[in-house]
Amino acid sequence: MTGPRDVIDLRSDTVTRPSAAMLAAMAEAPVGDDVYGEDPTVAELEAEVAGLFGKEAALFCATGSLSNLLGVWLHTAPGREVLCDAYAHIARAEMGAHGALHGVTMRTWVSERGRLVADDALSLVAVNCRPYLVETACLEVEDTHNFGGGTVQDYAQLVALSDGARDLGVATHLDGARLANAVAVTGRPLSDYGRLFDTVSFCLSKGLGAPVGSVLVGTAEQMSRAREQRKRLGAGWRQAGVLAAAGLVAVRENMGRIVDDHRAARTLAAAINEACPGAVDEAGVETNIVLIPTPGAPAVAARLAERGVRISVLGPTSLRAVTHLDVTEEQCREAGAVIGAELASLA
Repeated sequence: MTGPRDVIDLRSDTVTRPSAAMLAAMAEAPVGDDVYGEDPTVAELEAEVAGLFGKEAALFCATGSLSNLLGVWLHTAPGREVLCDAYAHIARAEMGAHGALHGVTMRTWVSERGRLVADDALSLVAVNCRPYLVETACLEVEDTHNFGGGTVQDYAQLVALSDGARDLGVATHLDGARLANAVAVTGRPLSDYGRLFDTVSFCLSKGLGAPVGSVLVGTAEQMSRAREQRKRLGAGWRQAGVLAAAGLVAVRENMGRIVDDHRAARTLAAAINEACPGAVDEAGVETNIVLIPTPGAPAVAARLAERGVRISVLGPTSLRAVTHLDVTEEQCREAGAVIGAELASLA
């Protein structure tokens, strides 16, 4: 389902609308009260995603921020810390929830475009250091890395982090908001990632196109605790099977098509550079995100919106465009020409 031709929305892959198949599945889904554990479609989604990751159990959540909040909470306690990248979503874009709601502190490592170097992360771990230092409870990684520009984590570095964390007795959580995009690049099954991390948050509403939802996976005991905490946070839901049905379609039908978004992103970057040579780093476009450095980014984005192209502002000198199943490669070519012309006018 594509949007109006006069508006090309590249702000995020969260703007997609449910497909006809999703709408049909939602209309026909058997449902029950999920707070009572009686929604069969939610149970089906949770079992299927848990199986894909090789985990015992899963918990369907409204958002990736919620599933990350619960995932980190499972491994920490007030006054303990999670270590993550300085531009990790949990540190930059989840509204301080881990500290505000769960009393968890954060320390960060600095990386190049979010690429994990396991030794850098592991060197920050503090264990057996109380009462003198904050104790590290959890290491968190994001794959792909949003603010790094959709960078795919090197699998060998993930293995090294996982092994090192286990040796140190520290838990691990993977923010897999765009893990489906990473899988499209690496060709590795989700179970390869599941075996490395204690918990994983897997988003259904980005590249996979579901209208709502992320799934947290882990052990049965962890998911039981997370379900209770989800309710405590006011996030229990009732006949959620109408949403889980769309999630099942997303998982079953849209994993394979994500390569189309990656191709569209490369087309977008090439079109920008054709109109404004060197404006973006085409070689750095690994998945479905194109970073566009420019002075006066908010004003540039506003002018682009007036010309029918919507993109996100990451800061005063940075824009982000994200391809998804609701924009075609031809629309990305058109948008790239518009963006490139605007950037060229600034030179």
